[in-house]
Amino acid sequence: MAHSAVPVTSRWPGVAAAALVLVLTLGTLGAVAWRAEWGGGLAAADWAAIRFTVLQALLSAFFSVVLAIPVARALARRRFRGRSLLITLLGAPFLLPVIVAVLGLLAIFGRGGIVNEGLEWLGLEPISIFGLHGVVLAHVFFNMPLAVRFILQGWLSIPAERFRLAASLNAPVGRLLEWPMLRAVVPSTFLVIFLICLTSFAVALTMGGGPRATTIELAIYQAVRFDFDLGRAALLACIQFGLCVVAAVLAWRVTGNDPMGSGMDRVVQRWDVARWGADYAIIICAALFLLLPLAMIILRGLPGIFDMPGTIWVAALRSVFVALGSSALCVVMCLALALRGGAMVSVIGVMPLAASGLVVGTGAFLLVFPFTRPSDVALFVTMLVNATLALPFALRSVAPAVGQVQADYGRLAMSLNLSGWSWMRLVVLPRVRRPLGFAAGLAAALSMGDLGVIALFAGQSEETLPLAMYRLMGAYRMDAAASAALLLVALSLALFWICDRGGRADADM
Repeated sequence: MAHSAVPVTSRWPGVAAAALVLVLTLGTLGAVAWRAEWGGGLAAADWAAIRFTVLQALLSAFFSVVLAIPVARALARRRFRGRSLLITLLGAPFLLPVIVAVLGLLAIFGRGGIVNEGLEWLGLEPISIFGLHGVVLAHVFFNMPLAVRFILQGWLSIPAERFRLAASLNAPVGRLLEWPMLRAVVPSTFLVIFLICLTSFAVALTMGGGPRATTIELAIYQAVRFDFDLGRAALLACIQFGLCVVAAVLAWRVTGNDPMGSGMDRVVQRWDVARWGADYAIIICAALFLLLPLAMIILRGLPGIFDMPGTIWVAALRSVFVALGSSALCVVMCLALALRGGAMVSVIGVMPLAASGLVVGTGAFLLVFPFTRPSDVALFVTMLVNATLALPFALRSVAPAVGQVQADYGRLAMSLNLSGWSWMRLVVLPRVRRPLGFAAGLAAALSMGDLGVIALFAGQSEETLPLAMYRLMGAYRMDAAASAALLLVALSLALFWICDRGGRADADM
């Protein structure tokens, strides 16, 4: 007699995936803690890096959320042609390689950017984007769209019946409906963005502007690559991990449920909306802020796309190789954990969120350094770490679909004695192709833009496209860097589209 509604599958893939995640998170953290110089304490520069890290994350999260609220409100209140496309484009910065977006912002606000050219034409002093304000600006560019998506979802979750009732009673919609929703959604959104900004490496590397604008991750990178002070790097990595854990726990604790209840899924009609000019002005400003840097990358990079040195094309091939490997590994781990199920798997699946890529990379560096040159395993380690860091996002997409398949077809498969690879091939894979393709594309796109782990390990002959682009920027070859950025964007979006499209083609669901 069957004791479970789920067909029997081998346990070892899920166990192996969980073990790999534990090694790359807790294992690397253990290596970091073992090597940390606990008795030496922190220097004044280290304390300054900690203060700057927390300060820029707080400011970045604050401005991202504050600016996102009116944009989300305007999008929730207005219907116009191209609205769905604009909302979709709000997800682009998340897929966009960080170093590419930084270059786009420099094209607008940098020394030779549009803003400074306009100031010089007016006879005014140019502005500098480097420092705290530059880091915050870049983080707002990345995270304001994410905050808009979260807060807009909260607005759209308010049932249409609530607006009808408020209109019939001539009640204030803002105080009775919108404010309770914001109290439920904004705190968790703020903390999620705060956590993301804590672990931002490429932004601080390119926009920091000196010792007074150094984050913990940048201090770790400098300690490993320039000073080779592994003990200090390990101590800083432990502090970084502790900050991330605190932020992740707080974000989990303050995540609230929808206070509005359910409705009948009617189309929302707003009787409290009269003047439309302000809403459309906000939407236009937000669209320009997000799309203008991307347009500048295309305009500056397109003329020299075929004149780049051969080393850039070789670096691009390395990036594609690493991205495909990371994507495949992430999908396998994700599917193994989703099939295994259970609370412990859920905990293991979200553990990478508390780990920074650079912290994990530092631990991996400490583990491999006694046995081999880090540059010899640079691409392999980058592949492993990128797959692990993308795992929480992949699980968010794949695990519910796998659970639904097990609930719908588990008993039938058991009655037919269908298990193991036959169950996977005939039942599971055809019905989870859509989320699996999306997860593969997301993992590939995120891996294409990685500049954290590879910066620790790679030498000149192991550089990937983001690292090659950063070195071009450091050499003030901005035109060549713009062409490399355009190539990086094209490859990232192409990989995402191919994987996502492949998952949707001829899918059963």
